Amino acid sequence: MGTAGTSTDETAGGIAGERPRLINVAYRLLGSLAESEDAVQDAYARWYALPRSRQDEIRSPGAWLTTVTARICLDVLGSARVRRERYVGAWLPDPLPDHVEWDRGPGTDPADQMVLDESVTMAFLVVLETMTPAERVALVLHDVFGYPFAEIAEVLGRTPAACKQLAASARRRVRVARDPATAAATAAPTATATATGQADAVRRVKAAWESKDIAALVDLLDPAAVLTVDGGGMVGAALRPVEGGARIAQYMVAIADKAPGLELLERSVNGVPGLVAQRAGTVMTVASFEVTDGRVTRIWAVRNPEKLRPWVGCR
Repeated sequence: MGTAGTSTDETAGGIAGERPRLINVAYRLLGSLAESEDAVQDAYARWYALPRSRQDEIRSPGAWLTTVTARICLDVLGSARVRRERYVGAWLPDPLPDHVEWDRGPGTDPADQMVLDESVTMAFLVVLETMTPAERVALVLHDVFGYPFAEIAEVLGRTPAACKQLAASARRRVRVARDPATAAATAAPTATATATGQADAVRRVKAAWESKDIAALVDLLDPAAVLTVDGGGMVGAALRPVEGGARIAQYMVAIADKAPGLELLERSVNGVPGLVAQRAGTVMTVASFEVTDGRVTRIWAVRNPEKLRPWVGCR
């Protein structure tokens, strides 16, 4: 992704401004804010380690940094499966807040720099986790960020044609995950419910949960709904997905019984309506939802305190 002559002033002025885009690329590839920040920091370190003469030869420092960041992420993805096999319970991507809902303004936290669009919804990120590292890189760089396959080939060390096939395979995974019965449909990341419909469903779940109304929750949940909880072995959490609307409703009410004083807030989670549960001002759980035909089909609840650090100050 790009060499041949750039002035020193242009390079110095442009390098720092690349960080938000690199963080956005890395998060979509890794699903972890901490790992994304590390990958971007590593890419910058490699840039500054280059001799000045080599830097001056690079036509597009931003493209160079993207290539290096993506390669670093590819290496991280290769080892992530082994680490996540040792993870206690289910592993979920880090939930993203919307900084306008915090008491603090935008700052240097990588979460502050995230563009909240359909490519960061929990539903899409969870599907990305099922892909091979190469499929994930090909799909994210091409379909989300618009990089041509010739440049993606530099990242993956494969031919453009092979990268095109990887992206096609990744799209099939997205289609099947979204709706196995209509897997032939197109597969760019799209929401399964309008923002208004999602917000309405989440609001009704909140009301039923607060009133501990199992019957109302069962009515709001699809009979085949699945709840996945990420506690990371650090807090109480179901180690396996809870399946079935009735079982999920009972689980939710049991949680409410065990946590008196729990306050539920309607907040954006990864760019779509979700719920934040806090107790005595401390965020305990961040839940995101997938809604289809007015009923909740998936709930992803993150309780691992390490993944909730960006939510400090949520109001």
